[in-house]
Amino acid sequence: MPVQLNHTIVHVRDRDRSARLLAELLGLAEPVPYGPFLVVELANGCSLDFAQDGGAIHPQHYAFLVSEVEFDEILARIRAHGLPYWADPYHRQPGRINTNDGGRGLYWQDADGHNLEIITVPYGG
Repeated sequence: MPVQLNHTIVHVRDRDRSARLLAELLGLAEPVPYGPFLVVELANGCSLDFAQDGGAIHPQHYAFLVSEVEFDEILARIRAHGLPYWADPYHRQPGRINTNDGGRGLYWQDADGHNLEIITVPYGG
């Protein structure tokens, strides 16, 4: 079997809030508890396992490859929640999307500062 990413742990202050909002924004199934985690399953078999953490959160970057239709749906949900978004990872182009590599992309932050991204074309693709 080729090497694949199976899951990663996302440290957050409130696992319920963070996992549920991400699942809602991405149009995914409701998160499922597994031990101390709240698990958001992605379509490619990888999961984000949200862990409640009372310590300092070290923001990470999570990028999601989506279809053009999904992009429009996710963007509409981001706007409906009144969340700011940017065309770039440094958040210098507010309220815009990018067209890198012939696709579309944008970034937003969750409540713990994780930098989330949706793209319709893989980088370098």
